[in-house]
Amino acid sequence: MDITAIGDNPRICLTGATGYVGGRLLGILQRDGYRVRCVARRPENLRSRLSESTEAVRGDLLDRASLVKAMRGLDVAFYLVHSMGSSGDFAEEERQCARNFAEAAREAGIRRIVYLGGLGADAPDASNHLNSRRQVGDILRESGVPVIEFRASVVIGSGGVSFEMVRALVERLPVMITPRWVEVAAQPIAINDLLEYLRRAIKLPVHGHRVFEIGGADVVSYGELMREYARLRGLRRAMLPVPVLTPRLSSLWLGLVTPLYARVGRKLIDSLRNASVVRDPAAFDAFPIRPIGVRDAIAAAMRNEDQQVAETRWSDALSSSGKARSWGGVRFGTRLVDGRSVVVSASPQEAFAPIRRIGGDTGWYFGNWLWRVRGFIDLLVGGVGVRRGRRDPSDLAVGDAVDWWRVEKYEPNRTVRFCAEMKLPGRAWLQFEVTPAEDGHGAVIHQTAEFDPVGLVGLAYWYLVWPVHAAVFRGMIRGIAKAARQSNEG
Repeated sequence: MDITAIGDNPRICLTGATGYVGGRLLGILQRDGYRVRCVARRPENLRSRLSESTEAVRGDLLDRASLVKAMRGLDVAFYLVHSMGSSGDFAEEERQCARNFAEAAREAGIRRIVYLGGLGADAPDASNHLNSRRQVGDILRESGVPVIEFRASVVIGSGGVSFEMVRALVERLPVMITPRWVEVAAQPIAINDLLEYLRRAIKLPVHGHRVFEIGGADVVSYGELMREYARLRGLRRAMLPVPVLTPRLSSLWLGLVTPLYARVGRKLIDSLRNASVVRDPAAFDAFPIRPIGVRDAIAAAMRNEDQQVAETRWSDALSSSGKARSWGGVRFGTRLVDGRSVVVSASPQEAFAPIRRIGGDTGWYFGNWLWRVRGFIDLLVGGVGVRRGRRDPSDLAVGDAVDWWRVEKYEPNRTVRFCAEMKLPGRAWLQFEVTPAEDGHGAVIHQTAEFDPVGLVGLAYWYLVWPVHAAVFRGMIRGIAKAARQSNEG
């Protein structure tokens, strides 16, 4: 199968568009003028990012029928998903997803699959994560649809899980305890170089299946990555190696001092025991791409961080909060609601401005130390905590992660609704709505907290923490009102 069979203007199926790599690739494909169909469990989370030539449809990798319907009429399919953030047997879930995708691609008439896997030599002691990535590639090839598989090492880019880990460790710890995995060899690749490989794979004139190992210009370790980041930031950091630190202990340590939480950290660290170095130079010959080195990649990521904006982040993917929970068959108690309103002498736009900035570095306008304590407790029980921050300091979009919340609904200057992703005996939402005041002067800020408890445990939780919640919710709306008034006076 060569490019003439695919066509000069192939139609693209993109999975993983809510994630870090897929989200950035979506922007590139749209700028290149491709007709793109994004397949996602929650397509509404993507609609604010789509151009006129792009559509988002509902599809679940665990539901083969939904994939066949979503892929029909398309030519090239990108498989950019993984279950790293899920709980339970993530490897079996990945295999099932790959089987469904492969069978659906064949049935829908897809002519090429482009898959991003992991780099590392085949070895008996390979990590579960690396083995799973290899098995996914094998399953995709078994479909008979030609597959271009990229095997990449560490990806360096603002908002990426590896860069976020390195940045947080160096920024927060003058002295670091470093286990053995910190010195394992890797060949990091800059996010822009990785995206260029993916982009060019669409029209690469090859026959059948191909596997390309890709990496940057330098072979380094995570320790050297951290030292290079420190040099570029002008920081002095000491590293104290220790002979034994289990992946579980390492992941808990990362969960306390970095944006990662234990579930993701443990799988990431488990994969770091294997060297990820390019051994096959085929990509160098097949693509006119000369990847940059570690220093330039980190510098580029830092420039993007300095702008306080990352196009996409590892935590944007729904899988970063674990498998989406299904509440089917669970009988919820009466929904509990705390509603508050306040009138401010400001326009609706000025009243909404502090709401738009909520979370992340801005905080929650009252009792931020209480939010940090609650986040720490959430981390201890395996939740996401508050370390995810925000994609952008002043802009929101449906699907954005904001600390332990996710934006479920967003209407600029009017409404934002957050759905909680913390560990709770039920479901929780927090909504803000701004309306013009009835007399035509000023605006009304409405704040609504809702909780759907599961059984007696959920009800007990709500009433036990109610005194704290009442103080926080009351202080939060007052803080938002104060910020709105100050904006109006300024």
